[in-house]
Amino acid sequence: MVTVVDIFIKSIFTENLIFAYFLGMCSYLAVSKTVKTATGLGIAVLFVLLITVPVNYLLHKYVLAPGALEHIKPEWATVDLSFLSFILFIAVIAAIVQLVEMIIEKYSPALYNNLGIFLPLIAVNCAILGASLFMQERDYSSISHVFAYALGSGLGWLLAIVSIAAIREKLSYSNIPAPMRGLGISFIITGLMGIAFMSFMGIAL
Repeated sequence: MVTVVDIFIKSIFTENLIFAYFLGMCSYLAVSKTVKTATGLGIAVLFVLLITVPVNYLLHKYVLAPGALEHIKPEWATVDLSFLSFILFIAVIAAIVQLVEMIIEKYSPALYNNLGIFLPLIAVNCAILGASLFMQERDYSSISHVFAYALGSGLGWLLAIVSIAAIREKLSYSNIPAPMRGLGISFIITGLMGIAFMSFMGIAL
């Protein structure tokens, strides 16, 4: 039987959104030049995941899934609104991202300026939508499992972007061949980190 701890550990390490599925690569590469900025974006993504994935779970379970409307009216037991999943999930994500953007702009203007266009682009970050779609596909049995998955996925993404940012800060002092500087060496390091994270698949849960 899958437990909350199993889901949490897996979503951080063996099912990491960056290193296992390479989701959210645009902001991962663009905002990982400094640890401070990467940490700010990582926390914002974690916060968005913690809210959107459970909300989308409830939306799927009680509105979109086949037969979900039966509790409202027995005649609607055959109604299937799952074809609306994409648009409604994205609407929820966009609303939460707008809220996060307003909070960061008010309480941390410096971070808001450093993140620039990539803060509102969290709304179309494939890692955010991917987490909701994975949640839907895996059909978690309870809201506690969904929270564990959202928290683990957010922490895994935060770990990934802070790790690459720390490495890129050190690389600024390294003698890297000119053709490999910038995104080139970042892609190579990301691939190597993905291979390294595959070693966690040996964890017996």
